[in-house]
Amino acid sequence: MPNPPRPAALLLAAALALTGCGAEVTPEPDRRAAGQDRDAHYPVTVENCGEKKTYDRAPRRVVTNDIGITEIMFALGLTDHMAGYVMPDDKGDPDSVPWKDGYRKTKWLSKERINKELVLDARADLVFAGWNYGFNEGEGFTPAELKRVGVDSYLLSESCRNGQGKARGVMPPLEALYTDLRNLGKIFDVEDRAATLIASFEKEVADARAKAPKGSDRPRVFLYDDGKDKPLTSGAYAGPHDIITKAGGDHIMKDLKDSWTTVGWETVVDRDPEVIVINNYGGTSAEQKRTFLKTYQPLAGVSAVRNDRIVVLDYVDLVESPRNPAAITSLARELSEAAS
Repeated sequence: MPNPPRPAALLLAAALALTGCGAEVTPEPDRRAAGQDRDAHYPVTVENCGEKKTYDRAPRRVVTNDIGITEIMFALGLTDHMAGYVMPDDKGDPDSVPWKDGYRKTKWLSKERINKELVLDARADLVFAGWNYGFNEGEGFTPAELKRVGVDSYLLSESCRNGQGKARGVMPPLEALYTDLRNLGKIFDVEDRAATLIASFEKEVADARAKAPKGSDRPRVFLYDDGKDKPLTSGAYAGPHDIITKAGGDHIMKDLKDSWTTVGWETVVDRDPEVIVINNYGGTSAEQKRTFLKTYQPLAGVSAVRNDRIVVLDYVDLVESPRNPAAITSLARELSEAAS
């Protein structure tokens, strides 16, 4: 799974409407018009994956990798700080999202894998990516290598390694999203925007939870990403855990202290999910994945397969992104039907 995308002194021309959560981001006040020195905000220090990082100014040429990461920047209204984004074209339709204007204004640098040469060509001063969301020792693309050539990095909090080999995850998935919004709000001096987004997301999640199944009515749920010999799925630290749990489901892989990882089919059969959520992306379509699940003989007796309780969510709904709260709302409706 994910392994495979100038300080602003002017007002935003209009409020940024977030269709997925119904929130509007209020434009930041023009500090110079108010007689304040914007540079007085700096330096600022944030903690990112256990490392304290200090910024003397807002990065001016950010390169992002992958759709969820890119949309975090768009949701914060930071397109003016971006040099571009890297993203395959199998992660969703950018024209049908709340932040389509961000895609229109920002350069799509590549549909291939991010690399150091691309970053240097873009004259980036910061890369916003994550472990297995772009950063990968095997390909020599790491924060340490970027630092060696004078480019800073910010790691997606969902991807933080936890000290157990390359296992990822140090906090609940939604808290990872909120942490990145707070940190980026501070780094780019848009803390009010970040606070507004977080408050709106928290309200949407609370509203969804109020209507979601509870107690013994919570259906057992399995996240299926891909894979036939062994399924790739979500542990406790990837986005689907909080999406499933807060939507009223009992995530059957909640005991896995990792983010995206593989398990054995026998474990899935033993835990007998009542609902399966398919992650829709990549060269294998959601319908092909559904067909595999329904025809794979070892799963024939699993409740979700037997009762045809298979739900599809898009990749960007399930990785850390500003679409996570809307995904909780959507899945809560599906799980309520399954529980009835």
